Amino acid sequence: MKFISLLLWFTVLAHFAGAQSARDAKTLAIAHVTVIDATEAAPKPDMTVIVRGGRIAQIERSSSKSPKGAQVVDGRGKFVIPGLWDMHVHTNFGDWLPGGKEIILPLFVANGVTGVRDMGGDLHLLKEWRDQIDAGTTLGPRMVISGPMIDGAPPHFPASVPVSTAADARKAVDDLKRGGADFIKVQSYISRDAYFAVAEESKKQGMTFVGHVPDAIRASEASNAGQKSIEHYTGIFEGCSSVEDELLKGPKGPRRVVETYNEAKCEALIALLAKNGTWQVPTLIWERGQWLIDDLDLSQSPGAKYAAASLRNTTYKKFTESIMKELDTDPVPYRRQFVAKELEMTLAMHRAGVPLMAGTDTAAGVYVIPGFSLHQELELFVEAGLTPMEALQSATLNPAKFLGRTHDLGTVEKGKLADLVLLDASPLDNIGNTQKISAVVLGGRYLSRADLDSILKGVEAAAREK
Repeated sequence: MKFISLLLWFTVLAHFAGAQSARDAKTLAIAHVTVIDATEAAPKPDMTVIVRGGRIAQIERSSSKSPKGAQVVDGRGKFVIPGLWDMHVHTNFGDWLPGGKEIILPLFVANGVTGVRDMGGDLHLLKEWRDQIDAGTTLGPRMVISGPMIDGAPPHFPASVPVSTAADARKAVDDLKRGGADFIKVQSYISRDAYFAVAEESKKQGMTFVGHVPDAIRASEASNAGQKSIEHYTGIFEGCSSVEDELLKGPKGPRRVVETYNEAKCEALIALLAKNGTWQVPTLIWERGQWLIDDLDLSQSPGAKYAAASLRNTTYKKFTESIMKELDTDPVPYRRQFVAKELEMTLAMHRAGVPLMAGTDTAAGVYVIPGFSLHQELELFVEAGLTPMEALQSATLNPAKFLGRTHDLGTVEKGKLADLVLLDASPLDNIGNTQKISAVVLGGRYLSRADLDSILKGVEAAAREK
């Protein structure tokens, strides 16, 4: 029975992917819509966005005429924004994440996430999925992929390449480039020698390298070495501590970091990050969930019912036990202070000109649900002090800048790829309105609210069986 149900769901996904691909050649006109283009320009009301061949062909004032033979969508009272990007995800992660193809990938699309940066997974499988998505045979977002992460030996996570020496590290970079990885991801337990070998070899091979600031490295060193993005603020608060040297050598945690926070050191570090253009992906939704895992009822998170049954019933419990034993050892009040400090850091970084991107660490985090969690991340950016437009740009324009793809991604402009989200309310009034999705356009393929609801219904059924 389970096999038959999953087979049926794959058939449904193929319908939404393949059937919509056939429409790529058909013109789509979203008429009388307000355009929020994510460029800081004021919203443009009563516009018609014309999509042809998977790209935005025209944006013009609405009139009584529509392009001949076009599929016309009435956009009255609605708002169109660029498709969203989650810049820190895992869509497959060894045996930790079941249902990548039939649960995780379609959940992104159903939530208006039209692009993701996969930060660690099986390279062969990721390339296979990406090819299927590009061919229109699998429903999912655009994917930029690292393949396995480079870590120390033995590694602490699945989907990792363990390295012990600088020579190992250089070979790992070379192998990943030959294997088709888009970029290099480093993890926390890599040695100093191996880390700097990754930095040198990545530069030599023309590969971007990103990831954690390893435990043996200072955030300032990582920035100066050319690491393009730092995830989860790893190394940042250590770099803001008056006892940074001690924290590099031994135990550390929220209490120690909060008690030794040094404003002058932090200002200097932030200035260096801004000078070097070192991007930050704080993954605030994951950080809050991790540090307060015993203080919050994460099972009530948005979209929780779409998590695979094995995650809800088994894996999340194991993760929670591990987090409580190894990470959340400080009293809750200190951990709450640290989570609040991360919000303060986000605003301080932003004001200093450090570039930010939205990322969530889905689906590896406990109840960090694909798609839903990105909207939560945007809300946390606004809670930190960013404007709704700035939060929106962290998942649209900024990822395009980071990827060097502003020519075809990140904004609603003529000539760009037609990755769009149609909303029932303006996100500039309330960033939570990014969740009020009326339709999604993915590479010119129009998915109505009814289509998205059907996708979610199928995902929920698949999740019960995984």
